[in-house]
Amino acid sequence: MNNPLPNFFRLRQKFDAPTLPDPAAGARAALAELPAANFIRPGMAVAVAAGSRGISNYDVIVRTVCEELKTLGAHPFIVPAMGSHGGANDLGQLEVLAHYGITEEKIGVPVRASMDTVQLGRTGEFIVYQDRLAAGADAVVLVNRIKPHTAFHGPIESGLMKMAAIGLGKQKGALQFHQAAARIGHATALLAVARAALKLAKIPFGVAIIENQFHQTARVVAVPAAKMETEEMSLLEQARSLAPRLPFAVVDLLIVDEMGKNLSGSGLDTNVIRRMTEGGLISASPDAVRRIYVRSLHPDSFGNAYGIGLADFTHDRLVRALDAKATWVNVLTASAPGNARVPMHFPTDREALEAALQTTGHTDLRDLRVLWIKNTLSCQTLLASEAFLPEARSRADLTPESQPAPVRFDARGDLEPVF
Repeated sequence: MNNPLPNFFRLRQKFDAPTLPDPAAGARAALAELPAANFIRPGMAVAVAAGSRGISNYDVIVRTVCEELKTLGAHPFIVPAMGSHGGANDLGQLEVLAHYGITEEKIGVPVRASMDTVQLGRTGEFIVYQDRLAAGADAVVLVNRIKPHTAFHGPIESGLMKMAAIGLGKQKGALQFHQAAARIGHATALLAVARAALKLAKIPFGVAIIENQFHQTARVVAVPAAKMETEEMSLLEQARSLAPRLPFAVVDLLIVDEMGKNLSGSGLDTNVIRRMTEGGLISASPDAVRRIYVRSLHPDSFGNAYGIGLADFTHDRLVRALDAKATWVNVLTASAPGNARVPMHFPTDREALEAALQTTGHTDLRDLRVLWIKNTLSCQTLLASEAFLPEARSRADLTPESQPAPVRFDARGDLEPVF
């Protein structure tokens, strides 16, 4: 059979990417600079909040934070701070943490999970919910990555304040937030709840993580609660400058090997694909990717295919891997039904790609602008169709690493691995 795709060449993006060579040492230095001793007294029970994202060196940093708390005489334990993720149940949230190496055996402190919440108080229309176990501690320390959000943009997006407001609020807090966001906007709702949470909760400080374009730890900073909003705003701008991105503005088709909640809150990073769902419908920026084909669901997403609705085409294997309950709980909590819509799906890559290319408007394969990436977290190395080659050769930030050549399909009609 004829190859339905144009020829591809391997392409590498060159980034100015700061890297923290020893994340554990970086976390210890951050706590010493704070200093954590100003907030932690011997004998205190300290809940360390850990989330559900695939953060590089997350287990190392969480373990180091717990070790430093024990050095100060505290008794730390870990609580999941992930809203409705993990199927919105205790065991599911523990399994998510365990997959990232956050277990009592590996971290050296108890890991306790409960979906039960207490009400810390109110702010305007909002009730401030908090994990019951965290609320019973003498202090709560947040550990989370700061990055651009995939559903909205504002002065505060994904990070410590969101963990305080939504992650620790469990499903009740997350549902309340997203319902309000549909009325008043995500940024406004987040600031309102997060500010109240910092006032009402026993949160002395948080440990912020910034990653570079290669999904490596770039920086670890300890941020006191009193300065968290202003410092997180500054850290967000740094994180935004280091976020992964596609190298070209006009893309007819993006092939993505895998999606998942462990890779992005929206399954596919909307800051990469430049489209998102609003009110159940896809909203795209002028430079959005025109068509998206996603080949699989990452196993570490535990069946949660939140964001599948952002794709136009997918493989049957992804649909088979979808856990409807886990996906729907997350989608309903986020008030984003469009993110659960299942696109056209096919038994082979060949059939899916033949269908996708029919919708691009191009009849000559040499004109097609197609990119192929492993996932939206890994954009450093990618395959690009030959239509991109002249521009790639002219740019200092791009390095073509091969000559254009046909991609290969196996006997079943699926693409052979390239990453």
